[in-house]
Amino acid sequence: MKISSDTEQINQFLAEHRIEEVFNEELRTHMTIQRFNQGAFICSQGDSAQTMFILVKGKVKVYTSSAEGKTLILSFKTPLELIGDIEYVRESNYINTVEAISTVEVISIDYRWLKKLSKNYTPFLQFLLKVITEKFYIKSNSMSFNLMYPVEVRLASYLLSISYDDTNSLLNDNLNTINLKDAANLIGTSYRHVNRVIQQFCKDGLVERKNGSILIKNRDGLSILASNNIYE
Repeated sequence: MKISSDTEQINQFLAEHRIEEVFNEELRTHMTIQRFNQGAFICSQGDSAQTMFILVKGKVKVYTSSAEGKTLILSFKTPLELIGDIEYVRESNYINTVEAISTVEVISIDYRWLKKLSKNYTPFLQFLLKVITEKFYIKSNSMSFNLMYPVEVRLASYLLSISYDDTNSLLNDNLNTINLKDAANLIGTSYRHVNRVIQQFCKDGLVERKNGSILIKNRDGLSILASNNIYE
């Protein structure tokens, strides 16, 4: 992890995502940029929450774990996204684990500065309310999607969500088969069923199994099948 206090870069990120007015000038002096490599953890479930992160570059995976060690992927997130917002409001530990699945850059803000400088700052409070309600809306849609659509559609959506590169675009690249267990957990089906669907995708020319990995061959075909990339 690399940390920077480059004010110019911070202001550039805020302007790029049109949230300059959300954070007052004084608060910006307490912001830092953190860079995480693929596979690094931005935060871990159960850890003491002290920091809010603004995802400004890259892609992350959000998941929860049970006491028995089983994991359930909840979503994939790209900019602009807040991490630690619900914990800030609830004053709780981090609810989920957030892992970088590409090179990721976030703007980090210590809760103590948020409480001191933005507790009664209307633009920030309105922004926070908008972000949190959007998360509940997306979660509701995701639950409906899993109930209403067949596994083929949900798996196509998963494949589109997980494949990604650092230019913030979807990438025709290898997806290791170990992620198929993640896929089964996320879309609410068995690993065996996912394998059967992958075999059909191979026959249809959508993907190819090669050297223990899955290569996406026809992104347009997957997009048509997915209809709505619900897991973004």
